[in-house]
Amino acid sequence: MTADFGQNYDEMFDGQGDVRPAYADYLNWYNQQDKNWLRKQGNKAETFFRRTGITFNVYGEDDAEERLIPFDMIPRIITAPEWRKLSRGIEQRVKALNAFLHDIYHRQEIIRSGRLPVDLVSNNDAFLPEMVGFTPPGGVYTHIVGVDLVRTGPDEFLVLEDNARTPSGVSYMLENRETMMAMFPGLFTQLPICPVHDYPRRLSRSLSACVPMAAKGRAVIAVLTPGIHNSAYFEHAFLADQMAAELVEASDLRVIDGRVAMRTTQGYQPIDVLYRRVDDDYLDPLSFNPQSLLGVPGIMDVYRAGGITIANAPGAGLADDKAIYSFMEEIVQFYTGEQPILKNVPTWRCAEPDALAYVLDNLADLVVKEVHGSGGYGMLIGPTASKREIERFEKKLRARPSNYIAQPTLSLSTVPIFTKAGLAPRHVDLRPFVLVSPSGVDVTPGGLTRVALKRGSLVVNSSQGGGTKDSWVLED
Repeated sequence: MTADFGQNYDEMFDGQGDVRPAYADYLNWYNQQDKNWLRKQGNKAETFFRRTGITFNVYGEDDAEERLIPFDMIPRIITAPEWRKLSRGIEQRVKALNAFLHDIYHRQEIIRSGRLPVDLVSNNDAFLPEMVGFTPPGGVYTHIVGVDLVRTGPDEFLVLEDNARTPSGVSYMLENRETMMAMFPGLFTQLPICPVHDYPRRLSRSLSACVPMAAKGRAVIAVLTPGIHNSAYFEHAFLADQMAAELVEASDLRVIDGRVAMRTTQGYQPIDVLYRRVDDDYLDPLSFNPQSLLGVPGIMDVYRAGGITIANAPGAGLADDKAIYSFMEEIVQFYTGEQPILKNVPTWRCAEPDALAYVLDNLADLVVKEVHGSGGYGMLIGPTASKREIERFEKKLRARPSNYIAQPTLSLSTVPIFTKAGLAPRHVDLRPFVLVSPSGVDVTPGGLTRVALKRGSLVVNSSQGGGTKDSWVLED
């Protein structure tokens, strides 16, 4: 069992195959279990996911269909001291992101100071002129943030990217925990594991704290979904149900008397907070894409007049642009006056001639990503790409260099997965979920661990063959 552990930093075993302290109690339990029973429990998890409807869609395939997201029963465990450091770093970063967005849509002091090139904003598709001079209710732009973290050593956590538009995956975090508790209830009485089940209540409370001026009485919250064909529809329906909020589509909404109202059995009811899972371009056909059938005509006028809160705020996508990301350490320093607790992955901006030249000379060793890309699409992983793939990508890179950034191929940490042959290491990342309201920043303990189930693969996205794990943060 120890032979496969040691090439990368493995979070359960050290280089000699000895268990690390965080996993000692869990591994003691694991070694006492019958492996055939564990295998049967794993099959039960798949049945549970199928019955619950925990699925996702893959776009761009002729045979696209709903698929189960693979789940691995070996948890990812984080100690209390590790989590305290991560939480402080995440809170610092998210506060800086909100301050950055407010500044960009107002005085643009960071540009005036010369710390950020104006072209990164003025030529950025995620920048919305409609937001200039407007402050969202409570001053919150990124109500829900997913911060993707990777680990490369004992005390080395790096931020891979910030998801500030419509971050997804929190339903998997909750259902993974529910599944583990159903399969192994005794574990949760033996080990001090921080709970995550109250996330929907905390989300509802956080959104309710951001009501617009026009709100009266208890906040009315609705979740706007593009519909059942969206890859994350299960999550939209799940969160609406868990928050006791309404799940609505564009056809359910209209502007009435300066408010956005939803159709109910008692007529149309005004909405105070719209948790939208629709991209900016489709949100309002009068302001953005006129062909959109997924948004609400006139919602931006209502928003700017104080008639509704939109979470996340339109234009917040500027904060998760990968070219902006490359300046995040400077952004944290500029708005907090502190050194960043969590570092970025070193990044080359291909729009810059010297950086482009370096990237072109080293494509076989780098990871190259689209500035606005997500889901593992549109990227090149040089070390695992064929010569032909590299040549094709080089042409795209030369044609549109500003569309790409490049990063070194990191030696991501591994966590074992359960296989027929026993435990086997696989690369992981972590997406903690963060709630922001006028009263502060709330980081849910743990988050979504995504795992590359293919041996040697660094791509953890479910659309690219990855799976998920339950993430445990141990209490002191």
